[in-house]
Order: sequence, then structure tokens, then C-alpha cells
Amino acid sequence: QVQLVESGGGLVQAGGSLRLSCTASGSERILSDYSMGWFRQVPGKVREFVAARRWSRGLAYYGDSVKGRFAISRDNAKNSVDLQMNSLKPEDTGVYYCVGDTLDFGPARPPVSWGMGTQVTVSS
Repeated sequence: QVQLVESGGGLVQAGGSLRLSCTASGSERILSDYSMGWFRQVPGKVREFVAARRWSRGLAYYGDSVKGRFAISRDNAKNSVDLQMNSLKPEDTGVYYCVGDTLDFGPARPPVSWGMGTQVTVSS
């Protein structure tokens, strides 16, 4: 079992930046090779893949709508992952969920574990 807790989020003007953080806790065996990332729920749309980072290989993946603006980073010692969001747009508004899985995940395969979510609001 793994628990995911997000922090960060809030209100920002278009063009601004925000940083989200997520810390994982639970089974060390599971966390030793664990992918973490972010999905978001934009009002009126299905949940959308934002970014993911594999624990051991360190590869990063991004959704098309955030490529070049968002960056995901990780700290293995702290079992944490951050999402730096730059050049934010009003359409980035939504609830951002920290996610994790022992297997690779993405738009076609949702992850197993989800945090409670944190609200990001971008004003125009």
C-alpha cells in the first residue's frame, strides 16, 4: 500500500508559475521502483494525463498540452515528486492529482494509486 499526499496549488494569473509537490509513503519494497506523476481533472473534461517520472530509470513523460511548460522532478531520498508549472493558462485550471504505480502508466493506462487532489486556478 502506498499513500500519496499533495501540497502546493492555489490561484495564479495567466502567464505565472506554480509548483506542486507530492510525497509517497508506505511499503519500501514498492517504493524502490515506483513511477509517480500527475493527472488533472479540468471542469467538463475527462481526467487528463499531465506528467510521469519513472523512479529508477528517471525517464519523464508529458501530456501534449503541457509539453515545454511543465517539468516533473523527483527526489528518491524523500520519495517525492514535484511539478513545476510555468506559463500557466486559464485552461490549466483544475484539480491536480498525484498518482503512482509499480507499472508504467499514461493516458491509456491509469495508475493504481491516487492522492486526494489539489486545486489549481489560473485567472485570465
